[in-house]
Amino acid sequence: MEKTSEKYPSKGQFIYGIHPVEEALLGETTIERIFIQKGIHREAIGKLVRMAQQQEVPIQFVPIEKLNRLHRNHQGAAAAVSQVLFYKTDDVLAQIYAQGELPLLLIADRITDVRNFGAITRTALCTGVHALIIPQTETASINSEAVKASAGALSKMAICREKNLVQLVKQLKVNGIQLLACETKGSKYIYDTDLKIPTAIIMGSEGEGISPELLRLVDMIVRIPMKNQFNSLNVSVATGMILYEAMKQRMNVT
Repeated sequence: MEKTSEKYPSKGQFIYGIHPVEEALLGETTIERIFIQKGIHREAIGKLVRMAQQQEVPIQFVPIEKLNRLHRNHQGAAAAVSQVLFYKTDDVLAQIYAQGELPLLLIADRITDVRNFGAITRTALCTGVHALIIPQTETASINSEAVKASAGALSKMAICREKNLVQLVKQLKVNGIQLLACETKGSKYIYDTDLKIPTAIIMGSEGEGISPELLRLVDMIVRIPMKNQFNSLNVSVATGMILYEAMKQRMNVT
């Protein structure tokens, strides 16, 4: 699995230097994450870090060599500009209910592979998912490769970036939303699960699965039936199977 600190968008999606990054934070530019040189001690850098923390923008401290590969005049700071707008989950939920619909949410926990992430987004859009929720860290970079893998779906899908998925899941439960996790050792088949009610489905990375903290909070762990004593599906394929079952139930298609 890729480490988050190794993931960089293409050079054309970066802002370099302390003041340009600061201006981007103050303006309307959507910042995916900020990269700060490890071990640097400057008042301006400290101010930049505090600004990013206040806006809940992810920060990564990286060796100077990595910043040098991006641009020589970085001053110890660079920002990756997001290719999409991020929405607040509460705002998306309010809009869903205002439209007279029942929420279908997808939570991607620690899915770092860009191609899987793009494919999942594409399927989510096609199956009527209202929002794709991701964590601030340990997630795929939403860069040109992800946009390409999603076939443009990332620009049309409501993407919600949450600082704390555990707190989010707790709040969703308070709001009456069914929380499902998909794991190979689930107690119930996805096809026997009611997906017509307000639902949030959690999918985890192929390497680590869903975090134990989230698994402890869900209402049910479901699984996809498989034959031939083989229980390994690509996460984007598994997500597609579950979401199409949800769409079928919601469209009342037999």
